[in-house]
Amino acid sequence: MATGILTIDLDALAENWRALDAISAATTETGAVVKASGYGLGASRVALTLAKAGARRFFVAVAEEGAEIRQALGRGPEIYVFGGHMPGDTDMIHDLDLIPLLNSVDQLTRHFEALPSGAFGIQLDTGMNRLGLEPSEWQAVGALALAQKPRLILSHLASADTPDDPLNAAQLKAFRDMTDGVQVPRSLAATGGTLLGADYHFDLTRPGIGIYGGLPFADARPVVRLALPVIQIRDVAEGETVGYGGSWTAQAPSRIATVSAGYADGLIRAISNKGQLYADGTPCPVVGRVSMDLITVDVTELPDAPKTLNILCPEQTIDALAGHAGTIGYEILTALGPRYSRLYTGGAV
Repeated sequence: MATGILTIDLDALAENWRALDAISAATTETGAVVKASGYGLGASRVALTLAKAGARRFFVAVAEEGAEIRQALGRGPEIYVFGGHMPGDTDMIHDLDLIPLLNSVDQLTRHFEALPSGAFGIQLDTGMNRLGLEPSEWQAVGALALAQKPRLILSHLASADTPDDPLNAAQLKAFRDMTDGVQVPRSLAATGGTLLGADYHFDLTRPGIGIYGGLPFADARPVVRLALPVIQIRDVAEGETVGYGGSWTAQAPSRIATVSAGYADGLIRAISNKGQLYADGTPCPVVGRVSMDLITVDVTELPDAPKTLNILCPEQTIDALAGHAGTIGYEILTALGPRYSRLYTGGAV
């Protein structure tokens, strides 16, 4: 096999959701964010696993993503669309029972005119300045919107992964100022907000990255492993260079393995000459530039020629690899490409 094997532990996925669910009170429901094809792991399998674990409210970025979740789960579970009601979405929202989270006066108008009895939620901007009605807009149209009986009111924290950031408390206050006394379920916390404590939980939390094994949920079980096949091993003499631009020079006679994966598979070029792959727990440095389909690795210290090398494994999580690349675990996870053979393990298989 010439492609990497991406192993996805569905039991770990479900356990992470249950662990995050247990952090809040029994009166707080825990939803699940399954956008970006279940953070790159396969939306249908992820959603089915989380539904089996107990999730009943799911969140996607755009209506098109909701179609796959609805097909997997059938009728019943609620599917919310962060992007709201966009032009051209009306039939999909209606036919698939999607719940758009309306972000603007324009979206409120579009939804009420096109689907006057259709379910919806409302997103408020409490300081992130990305999506949602601003306080002045909410003051102007809130009474009208509430009269239509929204399913949920939510906002999103900008700095929840930094617990001592004063923006968290400021956004919490803004959310309370805009919604206290409103008889509609409320949601403010994703993974980071869930970890900030009960003040942030309200009626519904909606964890994302923590379910999939990423920070800021430090106690999460890793969900993915990625093993890459070795195509070729060669001996490189002292003074020879490796890869495009000759960016790595052998300081001694070396053995270099070329593995089948590259930036086309989501292993971004920024890990060139940084980080490592692993063979049975032994680190093997990445040497030279990551190219589209190939990565070169120094396996000189290994006693035997490896057939595969692991880049995501217990020794190197998505966040550890992200650290070498100067990015975040979200990007590593969601960038994992379609060429990998995806192997699902666990009780939901």
